[in-house]
Amino acid sequence: MNKKLIALDLDGTTLNNRSEISVRTQNTLKTLRNAGHLVSIVTGRPYRNSKQFYTQLGMETPIVNFNGALCHLPDQLNWESQYHKTLDREIALDMLTLKKELNIHLIAAELKDTVFADNYFVPYNGFFPEGSNRASKLTASSLKEDPTAVCVFTDAENQAYIIEKISARYGDTVEIRTWGGQSPCLEIVAAGVQKALGVERIAQVYGIKQKDIIAFGDEDNDYEMIQYAGHGVVMKNGIDTLKHISNDITEKTNNEDGLAHYLENYFGLV
Repeated sequence: MNKKLIALDLDGTTLNNRSEISVRTQNTLKTLRNAGHLVSIVTGRPYRNSKQFYTQLGMETPIVNFNGALCHLPDQLNWESQYHKTLDREIALDMLTLKKELNIHLIAAELKDTVFADNYFVPYNGFFPEGSNRASKLTASSLKEDPTAVCVFTDAENQAYIIEKISARYGDTVEIRTWGGQSPCLEIVAAGVQKALGVERIAQVYGIKQKDIIAFGDEDNDYEMIQYAGHGVVMKNGIDTLKHISNDITEKTNNEDGLAHYLENYFGLV
């Protein structure tokens, strides 16, 4: 079998609903890495909220964060193949004026290693930087550079309305994605940013052909990645829109070790 690039979404895919990686999943991924395959995390999360999983899995490969806005190699700060696509700072500040009208709980401007938030609402455990229970206050004076993304947390039933309003206001200058599993987030990034960009970059660096890319996901923000991969797999718990374009669907959910179960059978580990 050719060397494969296995691209993994985190929430709703590699992680269960308690935001944990099972021992079975860890062992399966380790076996595949030892067999010469490449495993990479491709997530909507910022690096600070995915670092623990990268470390837990013993990874040394590039990781894609912010739904494709950042592709980097954590142990090499000056990795020559990294990229970082940012959003216009004025959009982040303008969104603060919409908070009350759109019934938003929290607006956070994410930089590569820093987060600025407009209040202290905590959307999920581990949201704030390690060792802190708060972010820097998001204001025109504190946000001095273009952010990587703007994250908006609101009630799930309010998301469609906010997407409509943001799309109408900023047009084709932004992309809006959802991620987060049990704590859904609307993430606004620069136009053209999506997970497939990062997957493509990693494949190019390691000389892996598109047909040898296997991608796993469950949500709206995985669409282009599933479509781009030579073999796109959607979790049983994934959205129907994604299942319609996938090459396959796991037999089990993310709470049933669906990822590990699929990989074990696909690679003949059982």
